[in-house]
Amino acid sequence: MLGELLNRHQSIIVIIILFLVLATTYSVVTPVFEASDELWHYPMVKYIADHWSLPVQDPQNVGPWRQEGSQPPLYYIIGALATAWIDTSDMEEVRWLNPHVDNGLITEDGNTNLVVHSPREAFPWRGTVLAVHVVRLLSVLMGAGTVLLTYLTARELLPDREDVALGAAAITAFNPMFCFISGAVNNDNLTMLLCAAALFQLIHLLRTSLPTFQSSNPPALQLIILGLTLGAAVLTKESALGLLPLTALAISYVAWRRRSWRIFLAGGIITAGLVALIAGWWYWRNWVLYGDWLGLEVFIAILGQRAAPATLRQLWGERQGFMMAYWGLFGGVNVPLPGWVYTVLNGVVIFAAAGLIAWLIRLVAHYLRSRNLKPETWNPELVAGYLLLLAWPAVVVISWSRWATVTWSSQGRLVFSAISAWSVLTALGLAAWLPQRWTRVLLALVGAFMLVIAAAAPFAVIAPAYAAPPPLTDAELAAIPHRLDMDFGGKMRLLGYELETNEVRPGEPLRFTLYWQCLDTMDRDWSVFLHLLDENELIVAQRDRYPGQGLLATRLLTPGRTFADRYVLPIPATAYAPSDTTLEMGLFDVHTNERLPATASNGDLLGDHLRFEHIRIAPWPGEVPNPVSFNFGDKMKLIGYHLDRRVVAPGETLHLTLYWECLAEMEEDYTVFTHVLGEQDTIWAQMDSVPQRGAAPTSGWTVGQIIEDSYDLTVHPDTPPAVYDIEIGVYLPRSPDYPRLRVISPDGRVVDNRVLLGKVRVVAP
Repeated sequence: MLGELLNRHQSIIVIIILFLVLATTYSVVTPVFEASDELWHYPMVKYIADHWSLPVQDPQNVGPWRQEGSQPPLYYIIGALATAWIDTSDMEEVRWLNPHVDNGLITEDGNTNLVVHSPREAFPWRGTVLAVHVVRLLSVLMGAGTVLLTYLTARELLPDREDVALGAAAITAFNPMFCFISGAVNNDNLTMLLCAAALFQLIHLLRTSLPTFQSSNPPALQLIILGLTLGAAVLTKESALGLLPLTALAISYVAWRRRSWRIFLAGGIITAGLVALIAGWWYWRNWVLYGDWLGLEVFIAILGQRAAPATLRQLWGERQGFMMAYWGLFGGVNVPLPGWVYTVLNGVVIFAAAGLIAWLIRLVAHYLRSRNLKPETWNPELVAGYLLLLAWPAVVVISWSRWATVTWSSQGRLVFSAISAWSVLTALGLAAWLPQRWTRVLLALVGAFMLVIAAAAPFAVIAPAYAAPPPLTDAELAAIPHRLDMDFGGKMRLLGYELETNEVRPGEPLRFTLYWQCLDTMDRDWSVFLHLLDENELIVAQRDRYPGQGLLATRLLTPGRTFADRYVLPIPATAYAPSDTTLEMGLFDVHTNERLPATASNGDLLGDHLRFEHIRIAPWPGEVPNPVSFNFGDKMKLIGYHLDRRVVAPGETLHLTLYWECLAEMEEDYTVFTHVLGEQDTIWAQMDSVPQRGAAPTSGWTVGQIIEDSYDLTVHPDTPPAVYDIEIGVYLPRSPDYPRLRVISPDGRVVDNRVLLGKVRVVAP
């Protein structure tokens, strides 16, 4: 009998086995705490295992779990039960934070590691590393359950289309991001499993709505299992709450089809009662502690939020990053797949979406004809199942979009709670284009492509992102083009550097490589600072980082170790040009700001920094000086600016000229504000005016018109010597709120309500 079972389900068993291998590989290859939010998810597991209680969230005193302490706790409780026997007192040593990490930013020169990795992470695992891998393995098993439920859901809807069910399972199993999340400590794994289980049960429940169903009693066991599943789901993540109204609709439909108030009442009481019994205490706890059933206010206070709520246009503008994070954006959302992979996979989705729309149109037309002509062929249960399959992803997207308007959450993985439905819909859409005999081929090709990408990503993308630079060979040491041999405090020696170019324009990157040798063991972590200084000692661009692309904390270095350290220093688009700048670097302690002394190869003391190369910032060609592009509310664009000086004394005046382009006809007259801005947004000089000092009100502008607009900024006599920002913005002089125009990025994101153009130095008189 077992052999017959294996024969019958051989293909789905193979897919699940392949998934288990893939997800386990991701869990092993991805360094500890480098998976999405694992840095905060695991401390929740540890806290529960240590205290068998839940932390109380305090935005003024966040623990290592940060916002994850506001999440429902079922996943963390399961993880705690599985790891309570492990001594994890070394967590703070393993969770060695990288203070300079480019979290959420894709960079050319690394620094993607959220934590510093030491030999204690090597196999055989122990302590915190072991506990993390145990919970990761549990997540892998949860992911396997989600793959199986994707298959079963498709079979429930299309029992005669094994090809579609297998295709849907493969699209889930071989999604690189799904494999990555499944190999991580992340409550999404249990959420995906339970939501997929609930969706399958709801679709299956609709079959009992047939009036000819054998029993007139409610399907009690089904309802009990469904209630348990829903209760566990909403005790895992609040995104699962969207299943509750769908459950109410499904039960109401079953009761209506069978003309039974008993089913309606019993179904509602059983499912709602079990949900309340399992998860009600959590939401009541939120109300008691925070006065908020969902606890979202404290969650957002810890997580942080956008400067202004995002519009639908802005969310649409973030679609590229959203889809990247659906298919595979690893680490701290900063380790991407090759660009062409996203192009292919997005193309598959577009192709499937078009097919799905065509299929739905044909299906509706068929059922309309069938209902009118042959009532016995009308299958409302099947239609209800399809509607449910469409409704759950729609609910998830609506819920996500509401959340993303407030927080920076444009990540495709946040809609994975409906991944089983997404995959079934994708397989259905692909199948709609071809006859059944060719559908197998198409779905097999898509699945095979995703399998290859998912299998390659751990070794071709993830592992290299966390690989420390290798020691330099003798040939590489001899080939260093610009030799320096600078000593920093007897700890590190800068052997030399290599520079791609010594001329850049605003908005371009400056690329170069530093060559290092460790001279001594260190008990502190020294960071490298890199400044690009202009003629006025103003910092044009800056990069602070641990050595070795952020991976080599100096406490881990051994004397004699040599390595190349590549840097890409982005020049701000607002950088003033032309300008002659100098590269400055040194080593400092990020916690105390102490710097190591620099000594030249001839023994001369240079202070606490080294200046070693001149870089010219050349202007872009064009009639407007210092061209920039800042879109203010799709109404006017700042296209350039000019400052008559960048060093002033208190009481002196800066002359600032702005160049505007009209983007749309305006009925109202906007005012431009210009500030010299200090710490804590203190204003030390200000001039607000209708453009051209009132001579060019915005209501009279025409689309495409260029306006030259000058301002005099007299620095307050009490201004202390320091470096200040030039701040500009646009507002309506309408009390009491004086609404500002929002700055819109080229991809449609609302980024702020002001622009910082550059810096000026105030010197002592």
